Amino acid sequence: MDRKMANRKLIRLSQLKSKLASENLEEIDWVTFGVIVKKVTPQSANNGRTFSIWRLNDLRDLSQCVSLFLFGEVHKEHWKTDQGTV
Repeated sequence: MDRKMANRKLIRLSQLKSKLASENLEEIDWVTFGVIVKKVTPQSANNGRTFSIWRLNDLRDLSQCVSLFLFGEVHKEHWKTDQGTV
């Protein structure tokens, strides 16, 4: 993990909103981790394609969640991922 994180900045999911407002994250090599705390049943978009929505949290501040929308190949590959997975 140390090798993978070398020269990268860890930004907690619960800090993401404030960091986006105060820093230009496009200029930083950053990483975040999240736990799937809720999964919505896959849905169909207007174009007929199926997608998933996951609610992610860093378990530090349970009131701060990020919604992740999975489309296309990402949805097909990961939609069965269990709630509680990091």
